[in-house]
Amino acid sequence: MSRKLEFFYDYGSPFSYLLDTQLPAFCERAGAELVYRPMLLGGVFKATGNRSPLQEPVESKRRYGMQTLRRWVEHYGVPFALNPHFPIHTLQLMRGAVAAQERGVFPAYHRAIFDAFWVQGEELGDAAIVARVLGRAGVDAGPLLEAAADPAVKERLRAHTDEATSRGAFGAPTLFVGPELFFGNDHLHFAEKALRA
Repeated sequence: MSRKLEFFYDYGSPFSYLLDTQLPAFCERAGAELVYRPMLLGGVFKATGNRSPLQEPVESKRRYGMQTLRRWVEHYGVPFALNPHFPIHTLQLMRGAVAAQERGVFPAYHRAIFDAFWVQGEELGDAAIVARVLGRAGVDAGPLLEAAADPAVKERLRAHTDEATSRGAFGAPTLFVGPELFFGNDHLHFAEKALRA
């Protein structure tokens, strides 16, 4: 069994944010390598026929989803605020993640974008605000955002998204241990069992 934990995520997913706050310490405990795999959640939804929980037609289920989110925030004890600009189209942010991986600035980019989205409530659909957020994190936004527009970066994000769905992903966050899929932030216990197997 692989000792890698692959994390397919989208910055627009609040449960991806919550899981992200736990994964580094989790992987250290489990002796696993954490592999970040940015994907476009909208592309996953389109490919699978799934939809955002916000589009859930059963009102009581939508309310319960929000209650579940609040419970996990409290359980993890992490800062969190619903983004007043949500939903935000994340295509440029996810391309930026791929470009940040290639340019060696991913840790700073990743933390800055997740925190700006789900702690600070920034309007990350605005490129000027994204540039300001990255600047505060010490990332030179100009070259990075330019790299994010490179056709090769666009294709890599598309390939990550296609790979996720071909392996069975239908939403975010999705974890893989080898071929085994674990959906949501509430399946870490089972992912740990797979890593230790």
